[in-house]
Amino acid sequence: MTAVDELFAERVRALKPVACEHRADVLLSLYDAQLGSRHADLAARWLQSQGHGYYTIGSAGHEGNAAVAAALQPTDPALLHYRSGAFYLARAAQHQDKDGLRDILLGVAAATAEPISGGRHKVFGRHDLAIIPQTSTIASHLPRAMGVAFSIARAAKLGVPSPWPADAVVVTSFGDASANHSTATGAINAALHASYQGIPMPLLLVCEDNGIGISVRTPDGWIKQAYGQRPGLRYFDADGTDLAATLTMATEAATFVRRNRRPAFLRLRTVRLMGHAGSDVEAAYRSPADLLADEERDPLLGTARLLLANGFQADDVIELYENKRAEVLAIAREVAGLPQLSSTAAVVAPLAFPDRAIVEKSLPGRRIDAGTTEPLTLGQSINRALADVLASYPEALAFGEDIGRKGGVYGVTRGLQKSFGAARVFDTLLDEQSILGLALGAGVSGLLPLPEIQYLAYLHNAEDQLRGEAASLKFFSQGQYRNPMVLRIAGYGYQKGFGGHFHNDDAIGVLRDIPGIVIASPSRPDDAAAMLHTCAAAARADGTVSVFLEPIALYHRRDLHADGDEQWLAPYPTTHVPIGSGRVYGEGRELTIVTFGNGVPMSLRVAARLPGVRVLDLRWLSPLPLDDLLRDATTTGRVLIADETRRSGGVSEGVMAALLDAGYPGTLARVTSEDSFVPLGNAAHQVLLSEATIETAARKLLQS
Repeated sequence: MTAVDELFAERVRALKPVACEHRADVLLSLYDAQLGSRHADLAARWLQSQGHGYYTIGSAGHEGNAAVAAALQPTDPALLHYRSGAFYLARAAQHQDKDGLRDILLGVAAATAEPISGGRHKVFGRHDLAIIPQTSTIASHLPRAMGVAFSIARAAKLGVPSPWPADAVVVTSFGDASANHSTATGAINAALHASYQGIPMPLLLVCEDNGIGISVRTPDGWIKQAYGQRPGLRYFDADGTDLAATLTMATEAATFVRRNRRPAFLRLRTVRLMGHAGSDVEAAYRSPADLLADEERDPLLGTARLLLANGFQADDVIELYENKRAEVLAIAREVAGLPQLSSTAAVVAPLAFPDRAIVEKSLPGRRIDAGTTEPLTLGQSINRALADVLASYPEALAFGEDIGRKGGVYGVTRGLQKSFGAARVFDTLLDEQSILGLALGAGVSGLLPLPEIQYLAYLHNAEDQLRGEAASLKFFSQGQYRNPMVLRIAGYGYQKGFGGHFHNDDAIGVLRDIPGIVIASPSRPDDAAAMLHTCAAAARADGTVSVFLEPIALYHRRDLHADGDEQWLAPYPTTHVPIGSGRVYGEGRELTIVTFGNGVPMSLRVAARLPGVRVLDLRWLSPLPLDDLLRDATTTGRVLIADETRRSGGVSEGVMAALLDAGYPGTLARVTSEDSFVPLGNAAHQVLLSEATIETAARKLLQS
């Protein structure tokens, strides 16, 4: 028991009625959602005390968000704050669904019967309720919410089927502490940037302001100061502990967004009851007077005042409270001890890479340049593959910094906007979080996003959008929600006369440990086009998130061994390259050089000077081509890994581990770039993998 619960009846009997304009049946329905949320929080504590509940963040004090649900249509997509239990229950009631309480408690108990994550996390989400599940990463869902809002009108403009109604409003909620996070401020800025240009952006931002982030106070009035006078952002403010006032203001805000297709900011002044989460003891950092003041602003007491003014007696209000307790505890006893995920295979099932047959069925039936033999550079081949994907899939969009009229820094997207229009190929603002958020929102809205990050080093500003949002969505929704994406990134080193670290980044460790994403790393023109088709087909057929790493230094390369030999050109391919399949060059039986990216032409030149050497281009860095790797390693009994990424956290570590795990008995060595940032000018040659280093190591292995 807590003071909030223990003293509820006493406090209700001391209340004075407060009249409002809303009907009693509406208030009663929302009070039921509020009660359900409160008792779910209390039941979560009971489940934990019995050993059947796990870490959870409660909604107590935020139950006014039930009115936000009531102000919206039940089909409006929602991306919710972790204190949104009452919203969830009110949305379920809009769908005449009686299982909302059970859903919440199944999540607390990590039961496999929980309908969205299947026991993988306690999240608010249900596909049939149009609630996209979110984890508790601070504000990380706001870029996706912006992307969903953008995609509603864009899908309609392109004639692409969307799961959202044409007049839908996207609602996303977050706390006052989260409102300060760069992810939140970036997403809100991106929404306003789009709206300023006349792009429809029906986004309702709901800040549930309880005045404290864990133990750190938010300065009084800060949220209004930060967002109340923001040009282009309509601001609404309501007392979230007053259900009637919240319903009135939320309805006004939702109506504004729906009619004007512009973003609005709704601040709900709330309280946080029963602590931040889990074992949090508020008395350690809050005074008794502060805690008592919040308890007296309990939103359930605020709703009780309204009911008293509508003919209910104090005992009626208390009886409803206790009846809900009994109902919720009965459900808690039912879910306690229900089966949880009990095998590795069950846990990771949503992260499985797509089946090859499924991908092949989704490949387009034609190629723009099929049958032609014109030799292409890597950059030209990617350009034509992008054109092919855009022509084949009407839902495909390509976007990023400078990719439209300019055609990208290296001309790889040149001509695409002219061919397919600015609705499908367009420039974004310079914010990688927003680029990825736009892709995440587009992916759950029926579109096929092909975003570009201009340089690999720039990805690190926004990598959590891949790790915490893109890769995790299928995991936390058991595949019910998918965000298909092919993220193109220009990367690696070896640019001449340009760059330094930010344009010659060789670090991909942040990508290699993200479960479930595909990492493609082509080096040759024909492989690049074929692999891009594979990634697009996998995204379309299975919701796959692919990262497509393009070696900048190879974009315009034409020659391999000597000037003018044009052996690094290739015709446009007529077949695709399956995910997780390598490419072997030569039939040497003395040494296998395993490499990728810029390492491929270097290794091929080395192999041309040494007898008995074959080169395996991995092509895919996740999943690695294990069968090809083991076959070619076993054939020669000697393996040299030529890895242009860093010695620590680089690709070679994964390749060595894969070979050792498979029982490879032969000789094994590696050469890599150094654990250093890439400096400017010729100094870069001191830290990057070189052809000479590969040859020295290869000769040593051949002599062993």
